[in-house]
Parts: sequence; C-alpha cells; structure tokens
Amino acid sequence: MLIRFCLVVFVAAAFGVRPASAQQVTKQAVPGVSNFAKLETTVACGGATTPDAVPELKKMGYASIINLRLPSEAGANVEGEAAAAKAAGINFYNIPFSGQSPDPKAADQFLATVTAKNNEPAYIHCAAGNRAGAMWMIKRLVVDHWDSDKAFTEATALGLTSPALKQFAIDYAQSHKR
Repeated sequence: MLIRFCLVVFVAAAFGVRPASAQQVTKQAVPGVSNFAKLETTVACGGATTPDAVPELKKMGYASIINLRLPSEAGANVEGEAAAAKAAGINFYNIPFSGQSPDPKAADQFLATVTAKNNEPAYIHCAAGNRAGAMWMIKRLVVDHWDSDKAFTEATALGLTSPALKQFAIDYAQSHKR
C-alpha cells in the first residue's frame, strides 16, 4: 500500500499541476491486469485482463468493463471475463476492435456504451492498452470537444502508442462531429 501511494505521489509530481479541465492519469498495479492506468474517477484503461481481476475492479468502483479484444485473439478470454463480470455485478461489454483495420462502427458502439447511464466509471481494456487509449481519445474529441493535442496527450498516458490509431481517432472525430 505504501509503495502504491509513493508511486501515485511520484507520478503526480512528475506530471506537475494540470488545468482543472484535465484529469490526472495514474498507473497502479492491479492483480490480473496489465498496464492499468486510471484517469481519476472517470475511467481506467488497461491491457490484458483476466477474469480473476474482475472482482477487484468492482471493489475499485467500476460500473462497467468495456473489452475491446477480438474473441479470436490469443489469451482473450471474453466469455470467462463476461461470466466473472456477471458474478460480480458489473456491466460487461465486448466491442471487438481491430488495431490493424479499425472499424468506425466499433467506435460508434463504444461511444454509445461509454456514455450510457450507469456505465461510469468505466474500465476499458484491450491486450496492451493501445486500442483502449485510442477509443478514449475518440470520446474526448467527439463527446467532450477537446482539441486533438490535448486528447492525444491524455490518450498516450492511458496507453495509446500507435500513430495509425491516433490518425483513426482524429479522422473519426472529424467525420462524426456532434
């Protein structure tokens, strides 16, 4: 616990003070989750997540899990995670999203899901956090009307690493203005 607290303090100090509109991203260790990055109370993004991690995510206060993995991906236990979510009483959604051939329909479904009543705070994950960060960037651009630099900075802190997914997010937002 002390190590986790020190890590949060270190990350907060390293990133300095942010404007009130931006939330602080912190990294922490969660058993059964790789690359867990929390955006204060709104959302967390992560990588590969085992069904065993779901009760802990529920204890942390997440109302929903949005799994962006393709069921055919190696290690993607979508059915097991869905069963664990049902047992824990947490909303579970699988929105298959390919990083190699991103589909705007997946982004449409993601936006409808992440903004639905009773789904916040949401835990969004894929295999490494890259696709989760891209989808969150889309939400910031389309729903919250952030500029692309600010949205990209936050998405990068949450796990976005792919220039192609960054461009997909920007292109999607430009063609889906609200």
